[in-house]
Amino acid sequence: MPHPAPVVPPEQSPPELTGVALALGSVLSIVMGAANVYLGLYAGMTVAASIPASVISMTLLRGLLGRSSILENNIVQTMASTGEALAAGVIFTVPALLLVGAWQDFQFWPTTLIVSLGGLLGIVFMVPMRQALVVDRTDLSFPEGTACAEVLKVGEAGGTGARLIGTGILAGGLFKVAVNAVRVVLPTVEGAVGAGRTVWYGGADMSAALVAVGYIVRLEIAALVFAGGAIGWILALPWLGGAQAGEPALDAAWRIWSADVRYIGVGAMVVGGLASFWSVRRGIVSGIRTLGAVGRGIGGDASTSVIPRTERNLSLVTLGVIFVVTTAATMAFYQVLVGTFGVAALATVLMVVAAFLLVAVATYIAGLVGSSNSPVSGMTIVALLFAAAVMLGLGVSGDSAILATLGIAGVVCCATCASGDMAQDLKTGLLVGATPARQQLASIVATILPALCFAPILTLLHHAYGIGTGEPGSLRAPQAALFASLTTGIFGGGGLPWHMMALGAAIGLVLLAIDARLARTGGRIRAHVMPIAVGMYLPFSLAVPILIGGLVSTWTRRGRPATGEDEGTGDRGLLFASGLIAGEALVGIVIAGIIAAQVPLPIVLVDSPLLSLAVFAALVWGLARAARRVR
Repeated sequence: MPHPAPVVPPEQSPPELTGVALALGSVLSIVMGAANVYLGLYAGMTVAASIPASVISMTLLRGLLGRSSILENNIVQTMASTGEALAAGVIFTVPALLLVGAWQDFQFWPTTLIVSLGGLLGIVFMVPMRQALVVDRTDLSFPEGTACAEVLKVGEAGGTGARLIGTGILAGGLFKVAVNAVRVVLPTVEGAVGAGRTVWYGGADMSAALVAVGYIVRLEIAALVFAGGAIGWILALPWLGGAQAGEPALDAAWRIWSADVRYIGVGAMVVGGLASFWSVRRGIVSGIRTLGAVGRGIGGDASTSVIPRTERNLSLVTLGVIFVVTTAATMAFYQVLVGTFGVAALATVLMVVAAFLLVAVATYIAGLVGSSNSPVSGMTIVALLFAAAVMLGLGVSGDSAILATLGIAGVVCCATCASGDMAQDLKTGLLVGATPARQQLASIVATILPALCFAPILTLLHHAYGIGTGEPGSLRAPQAALFASLTTGIFGGGGLPWHMMALGAAIGLVLLAIDARLARTGGRIRAHVMPIAVGMYLPFSLAVPILIGGLVSTWTRRGRPATGEDEGTGDRGLLFASGLIAGEALVGIVIAGIIAAQVPLPIVLVDSPLLSLAVFAALVWGLARAARRVR
């Protein structure tokens, strides 16, 4: 089925890559990136920023500035979503350098280089695959990119959407104040019961952002995350046992999870990552073949009039220069990181190979299930284990191997995140009639600017809450903690619970078989490995509010017509939920700044689970009420 005609035909050239669009896009890329840094460190998940950024952009450009170019709005959302994607790359890997003891704090230039170099490589590797995977493969829907295009088309509703996002920001911010500033709401309502060496656990995080995440990813994914949590915490935890005499049941539950249960999820993640790679092998081959035909569109000058405006990419020369400079800079960074030229050169080669292959995988998967559902964690684990295996095979070990492996994982993860997001944005541009080269240039700008802000934000959050410390109220940074454990276990002699990882791999294989059977039936119910594996790895208290958000999403969508508008401005709940995430995250960063400045907070400290549940229920009701009011 061919793509529909674009909103703006190739022969027209309305304002697109303007100074106003670049300025607004830069601001939103930093804001969305900061919000997702907090969310990712807290919950181990991030969400796409394209739709809320589109609504805000339309409101500001049209309502305040009187500008109405859909292509300008597209540039703004492209830049905002790039900042959000890079946030996922940085928080999944960079804190691991802190957790292994290599850093005492988040160093500015190394953090900035990991993010910017990885992001640029992701864009460089993805652009040549645009024709094969975004344009020619009409069976790849790129759901977030398609939905964002619908939002841009229904731009006349931008004012209402912006008010909804604003209300959500206010609600999410006030809830965060109640949890962390005034402390009338507990961060987590939880409890555990022990009987001998057996422990049973139950709990839920009181978080506006997690409920919103569940609403956005919908019940299909939220239920899989919860199922994984149930496997890990309701089945495996009591089965493993291990409680010590006199140890509080709640402490025992968390200790057993940290030492054994979460590694079941790791094993399943590895299987899921390898399965994802295998499932898109044909797409990878197609993308590689495209590199042999770069002369059409990609190899030419983006300013030439021979190629239609809507088919012009950045030239091959431009991409080649960026690749050479970025690769050389990465090697120099690895040299500073590990202090050995040979290890740095090896790490650079491994990084380029892993990044290219996983960018192809990420692009293909983004087309199938969207960037938000892409198994970035699993793919990064595959890259980490691949690098570690080569290092060990060549006799590299100790601190140099740990630092090199984490450096490879960091750059590859950022490249993978950036490429999946870039593919979604180019799909949006294809549908609205944007100029690909201008979108790609905007993404490059939005890669460099937010990268300068991530180290200060991470430092602020670490000093205020603690990252990966395991203390109550700290930011867990689950993926970074996992990567730190894997590298130190492989190279540092700390050992890993390989039997737990093997059990997880076996569960992953069973899930693959079940999912294949369900896929043949053609039903909506699936057993995707990665969401279930993530649920096994994350604390169970995170899965509960995510499931609640998914239930709210399903209930409020009953009877709603299945239109493109349902995915965008017509879904009030989606916009309100986006505001909840931004509100909790941004206020969390502000509170972190207050704590870092040693300014006293107005703490009331009400230790009441019932009050916490009541306030949380009111928040859920507010989301449901907003979502039920369909335009």
